[in-house]
Amino acid sequence: MTKPLVMVTADVKSIDGFNWHAVISSYLQAVLKGSDAIPMILPSLGADLDLDSALDQVDGVLATGSRSNVNPQLYGQVPTEENGPYDPDRDATTLPLLKRAVERGIPVFAICRGMQELNVAQGGTLLTEIQALAGRNDHRAPTSEKQDERFRIAHPVEISAGGSLEAALGSEPFEVNSLHRQAVGDLGNGLVIEAQAEDGTIEAISVKDSPGFVLATQWHPEWWVMTDGPSKKLFAAFGQAIRDYRQKRLGL
Repeated sequence: MTKPLVMVTADVKSIDGFNWHAVISSYLQAVLKGSDAIPMILPSLGADLDLDSALDQVDGVLATGSRSNVNPQLYGQVPTEENGPYDPDRDATTLPLLKRAVERGIPVFAICRGMQELNVAQGGTLLTEIQALAGRNDHRAPTSEKQDERFRIAHPVEISAGGSLEAALGSEPFEVNSLHRQAVGDLGNGLVIEAQAEDGTIEAISVKDSPGFVLATQWHPEWWVMTDGPSKKLFAAFGQAIRDYRQKRLGL
């Protein structure tokens, strides 16, 4: 049996006068090694894409993190220069992609920006620049040129009882990394909290009564997938979900 295929969302980057559709390698490696699947990059071509035709070909969707933020106009707020940069081509692609994947029961694993996209796609809102909000900790990455330092383990999270995250990892609190300036505000339709930080920041969500596996984390399990126990288990759970979906899709 051939390995399952996972669609991976892409940023649009301006490099040397060209628009590049780009994904950080750690996400691709995490799908390849952590979920035992083949990653396939979906270009952020917005309305020019036939998303259902693309989703017909794959067994799961990984929505990646990014330095860019979801444009606040998409959840009824005003964009600011401080809250940027934005990536309108990615917004126009990934938000409808996630909504459709959830509706079809295709397994979804969404990380950082991907989690925020999932919330907005389901009608939710985001909190911007949370480090400036009263009672919130600074969840931004450390300033460093070394990526291992930026992605270092930073704080604990508490797991909600009875959810998908507890099923994958158990009920004990554990430590995660932290590299974000935004966070989930009002939950989107059908979304439930799977984990929170000590300051109340929502760290993981899922879709209640979803026809398929849907899990999103604000932290970055892809970075430590080969060495961190919880990160391994999350990508393994995603891998099992996409294999189960593939068997159903192909009638095996």
